[in-house]
Amino acid sequence: MFDYTQFPNRAILCIDIKSFYASITAVTKGLDPLACHLVVVGNTEQKGSVVLAASPAMKKDFRIKTGSRLFEIPDDSRIIVSNPQMGLFVRVSTEITKLFFRYVPPSAVHTYSVDESFLDVGGMEKSLGSPLEIAQKLKADIMREFGLPSTIGIGPNMLMAKLCLDLEAKKADNGISSWSYEDIPHKLWPISPLRDMWGIGKRTEKTLNNMGIFSVGQLARYDLALLEKKFGIMGNQLYHHAWGIDLSEIGAPIMQGQISYGKSQILLRDYKKLQEIKSVLLEMCEDVAKRARSNHHAGRTVTLGISYSKDEFSGGFLRSRTIENPTNITMIIYQVCLELFQENYRGQTVRQISVSITKLENDYDMQLDLFDTGGWKKRKLGYVVDTIRNRYGSTALLRAVSYTSGGTALQRAQLLGGHKK
Repeated sequence: MFDYTQFPNRAILCIDIKSFYASITAVTKGLDPLACHLVVVGNTEQKGSVVLAASPAMKKDFRIKTGSRLFEIPDDSRIIVSNPQMGLFVRVSTEITKLFFRYVPPSAVHTYSVDESFLDVGGMEKSLGSPLEIAQKLKADIMREFGLPSTIGIGPNMLMAKLCLDLEAKKADNGISSWSYEDIPHKLWPISPLRDMWGIGKRTEKTLNNMGIFSVGQLARYDLALLEKKFGIMGNQLYHHAWGIDLSEIGAPIMQGQISYGKSQILLRDYKKLQEIKSVLLEMCEDVAKRARSNHHAGRTVTLGISYSKDEFSGGFLRSRTIENPTNITMIIYQVCLELFQENYRGQTVRQISVSITKLENDYDMQLDLFDTGGWKKRKLGYVVDTIRNRYGSTALLRAVSYTSGGTALQRAQLLGGHKK
């Protein structure tokens, strides 16, 4: 067992606005967010559009949740289907953050996402009360001023507060729960399957399962050296998170360090034509390369993921390739993706594409290839294009493929946060 006295024991609140998009939409329509049957979808005019949020009653009575498709929603007069209002959602999120500033200074608030934030309320006992009392007041203020239901997890660090929120507070009758280090053996360790643990996705879960690890308790008792050998620095984080240990400060990400740049896109229709698939793939490689360049990073390993349509009974592939020199040049990333695609694709209908680069290096440290005399020009060109787009908009310069039937860049440029403004 760890001696937890050597680790921070703060009072961190993790606050989540329940079914954020759906709740705000319900309030604007004069409806009860908890009782109405309402869904927000990416685009009501496209049957394959994804459900972005569903009200609690919608989830309970019709089993429609985030990630469902518009065509899966039953034809029922009680159900309201709405387009997103991303501008409104962002404004409400900003106003809620201002409410938090009434309780604590900005330095004690970390906005994790548009609907979730962390607050450090340590040392506020004399002026505001205990962490539980502060959580109750915040929850009441959010409901009174915005009409929005919320849930709050309380923990000694950001990780524990987040786990408390996801695993207990969201199921609690009053929407508030608190975890301490003493709760770890009987609340954290029994968690199984591992994907229910924050920070563990399906791929990591599968790898851990292959190592004989099926619960958080087994992860906590596994040999740290073996985890680090398998996962690198992530192995160290997985191990300590299994013990509830997190040294992150408010304002810093729980998972430290930028370890990849990636983009995943669920297509609004099935893509069968090879040229259309390649068009989207090139646009995505350009987006990933731009993100890397924005931080002067370059990646050595390129990963391509392809998911098939339900008509193909789902499935797909995820493949990676490590190249000799790190790159943030669009066409090099695209060429590697094309190689992976051609080696693994067998003509199925495509519905989702993902591209990422890992094994990052600072591109200031990249060595020039003496035999590739145009290499520096390609790098410079990428930065010039980025500068123009940043100044005049993302559509100021587009590749020809974006104007074809398979291109999506023009449509996505009209969106905020990937959805209608």
